[in-house]
Amino acid sequence: MLTQAQESLIAATAPVVAEHLDAITQRFYPLMFERYPEVAPLFNQTHQANGGQPRALAAAVLAYVQLRQDPERVHEVLATVVSKHVSLDIRPEQYPIVGECLMAAIGEVLGDAVTPEIADAWGALYEELAGLLIELEEKRYRTFEQQPGGWRGPREFRIAETRQESAVIRSFVLEPTDGGPVAEHLPGQYIGVRLTIDGQPVHRHYSLSALPNGRSVRISVKREDGGVASRHLHDAMAVGDTLELLPPAGELTLVAGDEPLLLASGGVGQTPMLPIARQALAEGRRVVYLHAAQDAEQRAFADELAALAAEHPERLTAVSVQERGDGADHLGRVDRDLLARYLPEGARCYFVGPQGFMSAVDRSLKALGIPDERRHYEHFGPARPLDAA
Repeated sequence: MLTQAQESLIAATAPVVAEHLDAITQRFYPLMFERYPEVAPLFNQTHQANGGQPRALAAAVLAYVQLRQDPERVHEVLATVVSKHVSLDIRPEQYPIVGECLMAAIGEVLGDAVTPEIADAWGALYEELAGLLIELEEKRYRTFEQQPGGWRGPREFRIAETRQESAVIRSFVLEPTDGGPVAEHLPGQYIGVRLTIDGQPVHRHYSLSALPNGRSVRISVKREDGGVASRHLHDAMAVGDTLELLPPAGELTLVAGDEPLLLASGGVGQTPMLPIARQALAEGRRVVYLHAAQDAEQRAFADELAALAAEHPERLTAVSVQERGDGADHLGRVDRDLLARYLPEGARCYFVGPQGFMSAVDRSLKALGIPDERRHYEHFGPARPLDAA
């Protein structure tokens, strides 16, 4: 627990730290990778290059400073961080590495302004945050491990089946090599994937694109030209090959109720929407499933969605949008007018896709009067405010 003097120093210096937080986090990651290169595989280097990871860290630290006296809000804000850490198998012994390098980065950026007393206060604040995260993550690890078919840490799975869903998206059905059952995940969650590429470990997380069945899981991966992991999965891995999975995580899950749903996705953002749609339909809810793709070749799961619509003709409305080409319900992009046309009254809205798509959908839904608590989203990469795009 921080002393009263430390609390006062945090309050006094928080505006200065917040002003320089982007610079601090930009320096933090290179410094950590220099001192502890063994942790680099835990981080997506694309998100490092585009600044997504540093922005996410800055947002989490700033949110904790602002909300730490409100435990309920803190737990809510940190839920996304906890999920990402669970999907990467982050462990308590790694937190001192982060603390050391974060404090060093603060010292480098702020220089002589960081007195020993200020350094001690911010160090104590970090220890408080780290302790809370360790506690929340241990609870997640333990809860999943204790389920039938649950596990902790990496578990080896074999590719049992693959299917090309579009020109750029391929599904992989994965079964555990130990022959045991697979614990249930929540529709909409993602799972941590650990690959070995050129002798080096690479960590990623991918949405689980099918409902739990107790025997296997399915991920559906878009091949990105610059994506180390996605290119490896598409180009180098086949049925019979193995990889490691970590416990499922993620907060984009269906809120209980009977409201109708709008599920809007762009590109590979469709993958968590399929299981959410299936769960909602099984519960008797009405679903508007709106998916946007660049063209027909890149529109995935068309057959699967058509079969689902045939199974639930009265409750599922499937809407396709393409930027070009034939075969879609609408040409162009998802905008306010299109959403207003299909938005069910009283709907709860879920949306996932590229940053620009999500920002446009969020702005449109706000303009249409959908309150914050009925708009749900989750980024594939590090989260940042939707109005930043």
